[in-house]
Amino acid sequence: MSKGVVVVGSVALDSIKAIAGEHKDILGGSATFFSLAASRFTDVKVVAVVGEDFPKEHIEMLHSHQIDTEGLEQVAGGKTFRWSGVYSDDYVERTTLDTQLNVFETFQPKLSEEYQQTPILFLANIHPALQLDVLNQTKKCEFVACDTMNLWIDTTMDTLAEVMKKVDLLTINDEESFLLTGKRNIYLAAEEILKMGPKYLIIKRGEFGAVLFAKNKRFLLPAYPVTNVIDPTGAGDSFAGGMMGYLSTCDTIGFEEIKRSVVVGTLIASFSVEDFSVTRLEALEISELEEREKYFSEVTGFNSFKML
Repeated sequence: MSKGVVVVGSVALDSIKAIAGEHKDILGGSATFFSLAASRFTDVKVVAVVGEDFPKEHIEMLHSHQIDTEGLEQVAGGKTFRWSGVYSDDYVERTTLDTQLNVFETFQPKLSEEYQQTPILFLANIHPALQLDVLNQTKKCEFVACDTMNLWIDTTMDTLAEVMKKVDLLTINDEESFLLTGKRNIYLAAEEILKMGPKYLIIKRGEFGAVLFAKNKRFLLPAYPVTNVIDPTGAGDSFAGGMMGYLSTCDTIGFEEIKRSVVVGTLIASFSVEDFSVTRLEALEISELEEREKYFSEVTGFNSFKML
């Protein structure tokens, strides 16, 4: 039986231009991608904020995947967080064209009594001060993971350091690991980051996969070989959603369980990039995951395991 997951992050409207096409005001945001990925495995509760302009059909879509939106605040008269960007033809570079925080700028996450009792918590990429506030609201959390970004490392390192002392798992990319430690070698950087507080660390390396670290332990996994990349937006949040959703089904959470969750997250993310917005995640079936997992186990040698 799954334990359920609370995610605190952003729900946004994105405008994206890529070689595969151009779309305006499509559904995005860290909490959105995370929730749809995690909902394949567990009950998901979303804490985020949107404006009065947020399309009702998006909320209905989340409900159709049994995602609890009690914590999704809708501000009367407010405008939803918007982001626009363009990808290079090879998807190696992404350029932000415009960011309008709108209601997200004054977001103050509030957890209901039920949300406070949920055992699994994911703090998506929001200000570390807000992450700390959420941590102080929780009551029966068994496992906490968080994400961050270079902006918070550069501007609010002291607060981020407090967050890292309180979480079980930190997920970052390789460039962020360098910013945190000054070390270009991710293995040396991981040693330093684990000393900062988290029990587990995942360093994401894009098309080169991800590495899981714990004290005296490592697990290296390549990315799934996707050949039809359409829109990489939200891939990292989809990875986290698949990972945390899977962990919610585990009786205990240790290094071996997290290893398996990294495989699940990697597979989920491989679907996420195959269409714009959350379109591919909406349609994803467990049977497709199982088929892709079977192939992945053959090419990596990682033992197969049952998705649910």
